[in-house]
Amino acid sequence: MALSGEALHPIDPLILSQTRTSFSLLVLLPLLVGRRGWQRIKLPTPDLIQCLVLGMFGVAASNYFYYVAIQKTSVAIAIIVQYTAPVWVLIYVVARRQQKLSLQKVAAVGVAIAGIALTIGIVGGKSATRLRLDSYGFLAALLASFSFAFYNVGGHRLLARYDRWRVLVWTLTSAAVFWLFVNPPWKVVAAHYAPAQWGFLFVFSMISVLGSFSLYFLGLQHLEPTRAIIASCLEPVFSILLAAALLGEGLRPVQTLGIVLVLSAIVIVQLPGRGVAGQESVVIDPIE
Repeated sequence: MALSGEALHPIDPLILSQTRTSFSLLVLLPLLVGRRGWQRIKLPTPDLIQCLVLGMFGVAASNYFYYVAIQKTSVAIAIIVQYTAPVWVLIYVVARRQQKLSLQKVAAVGVAIAGIALTIGIVGGKSATRLRLDSYGFLAALLASFSFAFYNVGGHRLLARYDRWRVLVWTLTSAAVFWLFVNPPWKVVAAHYAPAQWGFLFVFSMISVLGSFSLYFLGLQHLEPTRAIIASCLEPVFSILLAAALLGEGLRPVQTLGIVLVLSAIVIVQLPGRGVAGQESVVIDPIE
């Protein structure tokens, strides 16, 4: 990578994952505490512990295991296995009798996963011949999907009682501490990144974590976990569309079909089910 004639070290994906959480916390925490003091983010001890667990075993773990899965297998396998998370969410809410199993939700989950498989090229694409299966990498991707499902279910429960900023700041705190143990600060400093690269890491953090997580948590306040996590399947779709629009990458017919399937899944899961009025989980307005 070169910038203004200066050769720059490539940014380690591990540091990219770590700094986007840490920078987001360093920006959000002063904004919240500076306005109304620590009362703005204070939580009862049981709920604080839940937030910390959510941050470590949900947000941080999903990012870490996804990173490991990409290293050991491929981006395609890591994405498709991680996005089996809607299956785990559906199984959980049905097992806990929070919702009744319906053909509508099963169909939406199946269509969403099939759509992602087509979109990223794991089925019917050129990458299908280059997929690397590694047992450790596959396990890491599976753990990433469990973690992703976990913070959708746990986050929805917390966001039913508290505003998203209070939940987000403690979630980010726990995730940032997790990364300090995985990759200590001196290892980050030893990378010797240029100021331009630190600027990129900061902007990337604001967009990919602080902005996206605050909006996703807002969605979790108003949607039950199955609907929210199926909507999140748009992430790889937008990645493909942005690559096509900004980088000039071609969009193959099979990818277009995959995008249509993901959009269809979101429409299916949002349709009112027949005879299930009032059976969906009730979302409580957040309280201060």
